[in-house]
Amino acid sequence: MANEAAVCIVAPKILVTRVCAEATAIPKGTVMKLTGTNTVAASAADNDPFGGITIEEFKGGEGLTHVTCAMDGVWDMYYSGAVGIGVPVAVSGANAINVAAEADFALGNFVGFCEEIMGGAGIGRTRVTHG
Repeated sequence: MANEAAVCIVAPKILVTRVCAEATAIPKGTVMKLTGTNTVAASAADNDPFGGITIEEFKGGEGLTHVTCAMDGVWDMYYSGAVGIGVPVAVSGANAINVAAEADFALGNFVGFCEEIMGGAGIGRTRVTHG
């Protein structure tokens, strides 16, 4: 997976353009968190509100201030712990997801559903349905 946090398996259909810091490099496949009105940064902690997954590399320092993020699709993503098939998942850290708690839905942390049995931390198939 190189430096990608998420690798696309089934192409997304819901894409949004988000504002981001001009000087910050963001690799393709980064799980983003909402930080303000349509503004995102790379996810960093548990309970970060889901802002999408970057579908392009953002090099930073080029005078650009927008990045395109996917809000759906099927992705191989990093799980920070054990998760069962069909279980709802949410942002759980920097480029990581895990089992969603009830509060994650109200807080905007919900990402989608696990499509593989995850016995522990590792890469697993995820159906992103946030959009």
